[in-house]
Amino acid sequence: MWKEFKEFAVKGNAIDLAVGVIIGAAFGKIVTSIVEDLLMPPLGRVLGNLNFADYYIPLSDKIAPGMSLDAAKKAGLPVFAYGNFITVMINFLIVALCIFLVVKAINKLKRPSPTAEPVAKNCPACTMSIPIKATRCPHCTSDLGGVRA
Repeated sequence: MWKEFKEFAVKGNAIDLAVGVIIGAAFGKIVTSIVEDLLMPPLGRVLGNLNFADYYIPLSDKIAPGMSLDAAKKAGLPVFAYGNFITVMINFLIVALCIFLVVKAINKLKRPSPTAEPVAKNCPACTMSIPIKATRCPHCTSDLGGVRA
């Protein structure tokens, strides 16, 4: 079992996944800081000094009007804290946008150049894609005899 675990742990995919998770966690902290420290304060100021994190709906008669969310939580009173949810959703949208832009850039780099030589051709017998230098189709075993499609 130890040998199997070592083989799994040192496989490229497991290491790539671990690196991705670590970088993703660090990226998440950066985005959280951007939202909480840079975006929300000016947005709150523009909207009349509001703080989304303090928005909640009291679910108890014991909550005094104007009581802060922290005070209500410390008192153990039930609240529907939708303001924090708004902040988390903004975090998610920014992370999703950043990931989209990164994936889009990577996909653009992966596209072959339109002027590059072709690396594949279609078999004239079965129309499956095969390497350009193939002389026999691996799908239908047709002899291509040097035919370039």
